[in-house]
Amino acid sequence: MQRRSLLKLGLVSGVVLAVAGGAAVLLQPGLEQGRLTAPARALFASLGRAVLQGTLPADPQAAALAVQGMVERIDTLAQNLPPHVQAELSQLVGLLCTAPGRLGLAGLTPAWQNATEAQVQAALDGMRYSSLAVRQQAYLALHEIVGGAYFSDESTWTVVGYPGPLAI
Repeated sequence: MQRRSLLKLGLVSGVVLAVAGGAAVLLQPGLEQGRLTAPARALFASLGRAVLQGTLPADPQAAALAVQGMVERIDTLAQNLPPHVQAELSQLVGLLCTAPGRLGLAGLTPAWQNATEAQVQAALDGMRYSSLAVRQQAYLALHEIVGGAYFSDESTWTVVGYPGPLAI
């Protein structure tokens, strides 16, 4: 194969993958009418278990309820974001909920709900320490959303030693 043919093949393949990825995000958004889709809920539940490891309750049922509550608070957050921010969050989450997006952006092979906490943590570390700014920004957004939603519940404050607001 000549170099010119190889370059054409690479260019065409890249365009096809980009179009397919863009179409997948449009067909499977992360938010529908401002609410988290089922795949987005699975994504945030998996992220919550990985990011909050060590702060979740030790009891598995209590931990599952805490993660479920966090996902509900993320859903409430998403509903109250300005439309342009909702669109950006929907694109990010929609991309991460597709296999090519999950592999390309997070470097995670199994689906979010099938990945172990260690695999999700490794994927997040890959994003966090990536040389690509877009991966770092995606990590920061996901980390802040998960942490903010979890610790916005008053019952979680004691885990980090926060006594609550001062009485005035």
